[in-house]
Amino acid sequence: MVVLALLAALSACAGGPAPAPAPTSPPPTPAAPSSDAIGPHGPTVPEDPVALARTIETAQAIVAEPERPPAEVAAAARTAQVAYEELAFHPDRLAPVLAALPPGPADVTNRIATAGRELLAMARGVPGDELPAWRIVEPLPPDRLRALYAEAQGRFAVPWHVLAAVNLVETRMGRIASNSEAGARGPMQFMPATWASYGLGGDIDDPRDAILGAANYLRANGGDTEAGLDRALKRYNNDVRYVRAVRAYAGLMQADERAFLGFHAWEVYFRTTSGRVHLPVGYDEPEAILAVDFLARTSPR
Repeated sequence: MVVLALLAALSACAGGPAPAPAPTSPPPTPAAPSSDAIGPHGPTVPEDPVALARTIETAQAIVAEPERPPAEVAAAARTAQVAYEELAFHPDRLAPVLAALPPGPADVTNRIATAGRELLAMARGVPGDELPAWRIVEPLPPDRLRALYAEAQGRFAVPWHVLAAVNLVETRMGRIASNSEAGARGPMQFMPATWASYGLGGDIDDPRDAILGAANYLRANGGDTEAGLDRALKRYNNDVRYVRAVRAYAGLMQADERAFLGFHAWEVYFRTTSGRVHLPVGYDEPEAILAVDFLARTSPR
C-alpha cells in the first residue's frame, strides 16, 4: 500500500509575523467563506497568527453547524484545509495560532496540523516544476461514502472512521483517480497482488469494492480490534507516521461525525516551485506538465 494524496498534495506558503494577543470571541453565527471561490492556488488565509486562528475557529464552527447549507460547509472546510496545511508546512507558526484559539478548536487544529506534518515527513524530495499525471474526479457524495464505510464495518468489524481516514489519506476520498508511482490502484490504493488476495473478486477501481477490500485486508491483519489496529495500519503502509496520521483523522471523525463532512470537502492541491496549485475536478493529464503552463492556461485573464 502507498500513501498518495496527502504527501504530494499538501500546500506550501510563506511564514507569518510574530504572535499577537489572543482574539476576542467570534460572533455566534460566523459568516461563511465564499462558496467554491477556489482560484488556481486555493482559498487565501491570513498570515497573522491571530487572524489565522480566527479564520480556523470560524471555519470549524460552520462545519459543526447542522443547519448550514452543504455549500457553506464545504467552502469553510476548504478554507480550514489550507490553514491546517500552512501550519503543517510551517510548524513554527503553530504555537501562536494555538495560543489564540479556545481549547476545543486548538485541540482539533493541533491534531490535524500534526497529522499533516507526519505525512509530510514521509515525503521525498522538494517541490519541483511539474504537476502530476493525475485525473481528478468528483468523489461519491458523503452520505453514499458513509454508507459504504458502515457496510464494510458491519461485515469486517473495522471502524468506519478508520476506513474513511485511509480513504482520505490515500486519494482524498476518491478524488485522485490515478495509479501511484509504485503501481497501487483505486480509491484505497491497493497493489494488484494484494488486491488479488483481499479484493473479494471485486473491481479495484470501484469505491464500494475497494472499501470492502480494505476492510477485509485490515481485519486479516488485526484491524477489527483496538489492540490490533495499529499493526494492521502499519501493514497497509509500513510507516508509524502513516499510522499516527490515519489515527488522528479517524479519531476526529469518531468524536464528531461532522468532521467527516469537512474532510470529504477537502480539495487536491500540489506543491510546486510556482506555489500551491489547485487541481480541480476535471484535471486530467496523462503525463506530467509544467505548473507554469497549467497556471497560464487556467488562470483568469
